[in-house]
Amino acid sequence: MARSGHSKSTDNTARLADSFRPDRRSLLSLGGGALLAAAAGLHPAQAQDYPARPVQVLVPFAGGSASDVITRILLNRMSASTGQAFVVDNRPGAGGNIGTAAAAHAAPDGYTLLMSTSGPLAANKALYKDLPYDPLKDLAPIGLFATLPNVIVINSKLPPKSLAELIDYAKAHPRELNYGTVGVGSSQHLAAAYFEQLTGTELTHVPYRNIAAYTPDFIAGQVPLGFQLLPNVLGLIKSGDARPLAVANDKRMTALPDVPTAAEAGLKNYESAAWLALLAPANTDKVVVDKLYKAMVEAVNDPKVRALFVEQGAEPLLMDSHGLTDFMTSETTKWAGIIKKIGIEPM
Repeated sequence: MARSGHSKSTDNTARLADSFRPDRRSLLSLGGGALLAAAAGLHPAQAQDYPARPVQVLVPFAGGSASDVITRILLNRMSASTGQAFVVDNRPGAGGNIGTAAAAHAAPDGYTLLMSTSGPLAANKALYKDLPYDPLKDLAPIGLFATLPNVIVINSKLPPKSLAELIDYAKAHPRELNYGTVGVGSSQHLAAAYFEQLTGTELTHVPYRNIAAYTPDFIAGQVPLGFQLLPNVLGLIKSGDARPLAVANDKRMTALPDVPTAAEAGLKNYESAAWLALLAPANTDKVVVDKLYKAMVEAVNDPKVRALFVEQGAEPLLMDSHGLTDFMTSETTKWAGIIKKIGIEPM
């Protein structure tokens, strides 16, 4: 039953991804156009006419991932507003650094954009020795459009029925509770480490190469704990194999209305989420940035887009370029402190 529920969630994600995925010839053609783009930004008249041709959007994660699918939902609606296609080019690798760096060093002409997340834009500055870009200097924020809060889930066969009971159980069994993630420095890993720091508990980290490998071990009870993004565990929750105890957010998730926030469950100041933002290379014309943000606002305010976001476990949220700059700064400071306390050596 558990695998059937998980498969259904995965199929929905794949279906959405396929509906918005460009064909290979489009990507190759657009890539060639990007190589021929001038290094300088657009002239004022060109900026006023923007966009006059398809826009390439680099996504530093694999196609079909939660962030990829949510981005495609957004861009599909932005395309309707602007009259031009937004073509996704997936550039996964190095925790999102490869695709983010490629966008950061692209021509600031508005025709190469970036969708990136909390890892490459904040946490990775403390996780990597030589980050090939500076998130605050090499990129021009357009806006933030969605968050995916971490959800604390536990195997339903274990005793804890609430977050308070989980904390007591973990304290009574130090280092015995295994939790799974998709790797060191991932949002799941940092969310768990933050939880340990706030609660004084000691858990055991079990990293996996992908979430598919974690699922059967969770069901079997070998790795019975998770600080996961909802798309990764929605099937387990629906099948009854996972019990959601709290969401690491300041308000309840639309998709999990009966699950309390960490604060409601007794753990104050515990907020952790992957967030998704649209950016351009630094020095991109402000007219272009403003046009893109306007299209983003129209998209996020569209009820159909909001419903699709929620279906994918995301919370729609709008933040303009100034707010995003401040938010990236605060998130970088927050996660740098947590990473230092964990004792992770920069990679």
